[in-house]
Amino acid sequence: MTHAAAPATIRPPAVAGTFYADDPDALRQSVTALVDAARRGRAHNAPVPKAIIAPHAGHVYSGAVAAQAYVRLEPARDRLRRIVLVGPTHRVPVAGLALSGAAAWHTPLGDIRLDQAWARARLERLADVTVYDKAHAAEHSLEVHLPFLQCVLDAVALVPLVIGRCDPAQAARALDALWGGPETAVVISSDLSHFLDYETCQRKDAGTAAAIESLDPTAIGPHEACGCAAVNGLLALARQRGLRVDRLDVRNSGDTAGSRDRVVGYGAWAFHETDPPKQGAGHIAAGAASGEVAANADDPVAATEALVREHGAELLRLAATSLEHGTLYGRPRPVDLTHEPPPLQAPGAAFVTLTRAQDDALRGCIGSVEARRPLARDVAEHGFNAGFRDSRFPPVDHDELAGLRLSVSVLTPPMPMPVTDRDDLLARMQPGVDGLILEDQGRRGVFLPQVWEQLPTPEAFLTHLMRKAGLPDTHWSTTIRIARFETRGIKAVPWATAGAA
Repeated sequence: MTHAAAPATIRPPAVAGTFYADDPDALRQSVTALVDAARRGRAHNAPVPKAIIAPHAGHVYSGAVAAQAYVRLEPARDRLRRIVLVGPTHRVPVAGLALSGAAAWHTPLGDIRLDQAWARARLERLADVTVYDKAHAAEHSLEVHLPFLQCVLDAVALVPLVIGRCDPAQAARALDALWGGPETAVVISSDLSHFLDYETCQRKDAGTAAAIESLDPTAIGPHEACGCAAVNGLLALARQRGLRVDRLDVRNSGDTAGSRDRVVGYGAWAFHETDPPKQGAGHIAAGAASGEVAANADDPVAATEALVREHGAELLRLAATSLEHGTLYGRPRPVDLTHEPPPLQAPGAAFVTLTRAQDDALRGCIGSVEARRPLARDVAEHGFNAGFRDSRFPPVDHDELAGLRLSVSVLTPPMPMPVTDRDDLLARMQPGVDGLILEDQGRRGVFLPQVWEQLPTPEAFLTHLMRKAGLPDTHWSTTIRIARFETRGIKAVPWATAGAA
């Protein structure tokens, strides 16, 4: 870490009176109103995240979305003592990351102390981190978050970093150095797409949301999120640390306080630390309380089969009701886990597929490959996503529902496939059985077992999987990683019997 400027004692606010109110009473009243509204939608037992992503536009535009993230931190106000706040620089070029050298930052609600000694001790060995106050002086991407911190948490210290030209690995290293323990939370500041029309923004932000929720640090650039460098750093670290992610809100300025001809997108996500699963148990068996699912805990495929056999009707209902809710209200149907059986409360991964009953044509298919959240919520989310966030198709209309068929496929935990070369992999592939995850050179491709119906030979299956990952057809290297999984599910159930009514 290098020093590029002498520290200022207190950084004054740069955007008070423009991005948020400069009168203390008016500011506290407006932020409190946003937080109160967000609290009403927070489940009483919602877990406290280790990290959040929240937007940084003017409070009138993005404050309602940001509040959805901040109320998730509020239950930990007694133990949270430090916030690591990272966002993009919009005005001053920065190579790597820049820490403020101030002793405190001021807002109309008072001062927030910077935890300089703690931060510098952990960043000292990182050459791509500087102390550079000029980058912070007029920047809004961090400042707009401070009134939320001051209203929701108790006297936390701040570690503010702006980020410029920086790859995900660099950003992840800095975040990892500042990760801390339960006394520290990480806030990533980013808006989503900028200045598109309303419908184009919705489509683009849906793709960005999918990348965030699959922890993909390669799919988000500056046109998807102005804070892409910080977001991608968090995603890379979240994958390394095994975090799971929950979507809290995705909207745009056309939904809040602006016109719909030229909008900016906003999103909020919560990232949770999870305990590693027991060896051999897999994500489906975790938390199973009784019955055939628990009895097969040591066999992931048998456990998945048992889960689908016991709870398939409920999985269909979750997907169908969430899709129907989306056609009426524009968002997935919330899931109350207390009403779900224990195996559906455990982390799980699933795909939801929609087809047209009249010709069996695909109408939408989206899902998760890795277990990052309760299976019930994963299925409900993707019931909505299959109808509204598959970029290949227009959104599903309510009048279409009666003519659809619904499929839910639950994935077994990915199992590594150690192979010596391409020929060895081709010999081990099981047509009609294996789904494959292929990763190399920062690229990733996934095929479900259902793809064998269109690509019935191992050679064709692998060739097209390479293409999906953006690799040459015959690519091979010593760093390639292959994992296999299977699916068990309920296929092509008519809408009328899927539980949507």
